[in-house]
Formats: sequence, C-alpha cells, structure tokens
Amino acid sequence: MTHSLTPRDQQNLPARGAPPLIRLDAYVAEDGSTVVNGHLLDMGGVRPPNEAILDAVAMFARTLGAPVAATVIDRTAQQVARLRVHPDGSSRTIGEDEDLPPGRERTAAEEEAFPPLARVERIIQHAQREELHAAFVLASALREHLTLRRGAEDELSLEARAIEAYLAYLRGDYMLSTVLALTVARIRCRTDLNRAAPDVARATAAWQRLWDEGQVATRGQELLHMWERLSSAGLLQEPAHHAMAQAVRGRLAQAGRAVPQGPAPAAAALPAGPGQVPAPVAPEDKPLKPTRRGLRRFTRRAGRPPGQSS
Repeated sequence: MTHSLTPRDQQNLPARGAPPLIRLDAYVAEDGSTVVNGHLLDMGGVRPPNEAILDAVAMFARTLGAPVAATVIDRTAQQVARLRVHPDGSSRTIGEDEDLPPGRERTAAEEEAFPPLARVERIIQHAQREELHAAFVLASALREHLTLRRGAEDELSLEARAIEAYLAYLRGDYMLSTVLALTVARIRCRTDLNRAAPDVARATAAWQRLWDEGQVATRGQELLHMWERLSSAGLLQEPAHHAMAQAVRGRLAQAGRAVPQGPAPAAAALPAGPGQVPAPVAPEDKPLKPTRRGLRRFTRRAGRPPGQSS
C-alpha cells in the first residue's frame, strides 16, 4: 500500500516554526518508484516521478508559506538534483554552491523533522504486511540519503544498508543482498572489528544462496578473508560463526577455488599502505553525477498547473 501525501498528513510536515535549515528529500528508484520524506508516493499509474516530486514539495512550500529546499536522488538518471520550490509552485534546480551549507546542525535539524527511526518503523510495517517492494524501496531511499548526508561509514547509514540487504534477501534477490551485506561487513571490519562477526555472518547467509560460480568464488574469497581475520583476532566466539567460516572454506574447496595465501584483497576493507590509494568505502554503490543547474525536468514556472514542468 502506498502513502499519498496530503496537507492533512501532519506527521509528514515539518513544524511551522522549524529553522530554515530543514531540507526535504526525495528518491527515485531504478524502476521509477518514488519516495518523498520516507513515504512512497501513489503515482496513479501515469505520473512521471519528477512531476510527483514537484507537486509534493510545492505542497510543503504552500503549507509553510515559504520556499522549500529539496534534494532528489534519481537513480533513473544517476543524478543528485538540488531544488528550490516556492509556494506559487515554481521551482528551479540549484548548484551545490547555492544549496544549504553542510554541517551537523543542518543534518540534526533535518533528521529531527523527519526522524530516520520513524522511517524504519514504516519500513517494518510494510514488511510485516508482506509489501516487500514498498519496504525495499523505502529502505533504499533511507540508505541513499543517510549515506549522502552522513557518509557510508556512519552507524545509521550502516544500519539502513543492513535493513536493505535483509529485505533484498526476503525478496529473493540474493546477489543484491550479498553485495549490500558484504559492504556492511567490509566497513565494519575496518572500523569496528569487534562488532564485525554478525555482519559477516549475514553476508555469508546471503552468499550461500548464490549459484553463479564466478560470484560464488569472488564473494566467497572475500568472506573467507574476513572470517580468517576475525579468527586471528580471537573474535570467533559463536559456534555458528565457526560453522559458517568452515562452510565458506568447504564450498570454495569443493568448487576447486583455492584461496590465495597472503594479504587480503583491497575489497576486504584493510587499510591502505603508505603510498597506496585506499579502496572506496562502498565500491558497489553506483556513482551519481554532480548536480547541474537547469535540469528541465525539475524546473517549473510560476502559475504552471500541477503536473506540468517547463
């Protein structure tokens, strides 16, 4: 079930006296599913995502009686668009230098108005109703925006990615689930090895469902390096984790894939040595193009009827 934004939905509106630091967020998934402030929009079967976003953000501007800033992560175009939308419905895209200045104060204000935990609760509600597509899209939107604001290594960003990985698993997309869960484990191995074992276990559970031999080998070797690193640090305390590590080794051996001896690959999240370029934090994240001014699909003139851009 989707959630259609209306002015009466007070839980989805910032307080009228909120500081001007708050910026709305929107997300367009690769299949066109569209999210604004943690709510999946009802597209009516025909509305383009950009029009639905502009209409929703303009509603906020009219309700507050002031221009509203918004950041749109659009995976269909592989772009981040930054908008300024006015109460009269007009809008324009702005450059990064025109956007609200970055900083913890702004992030705190935005997340106080639209708490991430409330969004997680909504995701769980969709999942409990077996609305797995809606739950997954909302989880992806949450992870993308938290990563953009806070970075991939932030605790909230990691938790959102773990939720997204679990939902991908429930949907039967084991390749995506493995990729997402491995990224969480990779980051945790580098930043907090003492807490990494459960994340490596979750990545292993998804990997065990893979059938593609190349992916089984590549991902399995990384997993085995992680398990061996945990073992050498004395952090394999759970019998189930020992069993998982053995299962990875056994499957790779059965497939005739010998694990090379020596340093773990760069993807295994080990720190770069002197003079080396560090591996990207989340290499599987598809890069987004920088913001450009004048994106027509998010530009609307004053007096333009809802549903029509310039």
